[in-house]
Formats: sequence, structure tokens, C-alpha cells
Amino acid sequence: MNRRNLLKFAGGALLNGALVAGGTAALLRPAGAAGPVAPAASPAAAAPAPVREARLLSFVNTHTGDTFADAYWEAGDYVPDAMAAINHVMRDHRSGEGYPIDPRLLDQLHQLRLNVEASAPYQIISGYRSPATNAALAAHSNGVATRSLHMQGRAIDIRIGGIDLARLRDAAIAMQAGGVGYYAGPNFIHVDTGRVRRW
Repeated sequence: MNRRNLLKFAGGALLNGALVAGGTAALLRPAGAAGPVAPAASPAAAAPAPVREARLLSFVNTHTGDTFADAYWEAGDYVPDAMAAINHVMRDHRSGEGYPIDPRLLDQLHQLRLNVEASAPYQIISGYRSPATNAALAAHSNGVATRSLHMQGRAIDIRIGGIDLARLRDAAIAMQAGGVGYYAGPNFIHVDTGRVRRW
């Protein structure tokens, strides 16, 4: 190998070493710079994170008058203060006992509200029920299940002002997200996070 070819070979080896050790940063270093320059960010890395829309709900408890109107989910997670407020609004109005409401139930209600394009709040007829309250109601009505999901914070009886009850029922059934009951006389529907069924 002559001297010229030897120099070409050595130069190529040095260039390859620089690329392996420093990537393209070594080639982007300005003349006279003492250290490596950080590589330019790729378009994907520079793009802002996608905005996750907040999930909003509004309630009024028909027995206590308590209300809630706020985001219960935002930035990719449930909002603890909002969840606590919802637990309070949906408490057993007879005993005053509260219970953690199933977040999946809230997600159902959020989607149902969007599907019927409702702006008015949900009117809560019955949210959480303590075992004692449920037993007392079941003793006087065949329509109350002795093992009701209300006792697990997984069911709610509701209506929405200005929304036809049958339309609300049909929209809930179409979601195929859980149980849906229709009570035309008392004017409410039941929705829960149990198995898909209707009555």
C-alpha cells in the first residue's frame, strides 16, 4: 500500500469511529467548537404531546339538592377531588353513607351524555345505597334487587331534563356497556357496570 492509499485508509477509519462514537453530532460541530454539538431534534421529538380532552359531568341529587359540575378526568387520569365530590353527591341520602363510585360508571355516563347531546345535568334518583337501605327497599318492592349493584357503587338511577326518557334508554342500550333498566312510571332509567342486559 503506497503512502497516499495508507492516508486515505487511516482517514476513513477515523471518520467511521467518529460516527459510531458521536453519531451525526461529530459532523455537526462548528469549526473551533471545543465539544460536541447536540444533534438536532427530530420532528417527532419536537412535536408537543397530544392534548387529552377533559371528561365533564354534571349532577343534581333530587333528594338533597347537592350538585356537581366539573371535569372528573383530565390529563390522562381521574381527578381525586372531583371523584370525592361525586362520591358525596351520589351518597345514600337516607343514611348519609358514601362509597367510592365505579369510575367505569362515570365513563358510561359521560359517553351517554355525549350521545344524546345533553347540556342539562343528570338528575340522580338513586346512586349508592347502603346494604341497610337496599334491604329496606327490597322488603317493600319486588323491583329492588337484594344484591343490587347500587351497594357496590356500580349503578345509578337517572334522568336528564329535556331528554325523552325512551331516547335516553335506547342510547344507553346501544352502548352495550352494562345493564339498563327502564322505569316509565317513576320517570328514570337505571344504568350499571354489570353484565350487558336490559329490562
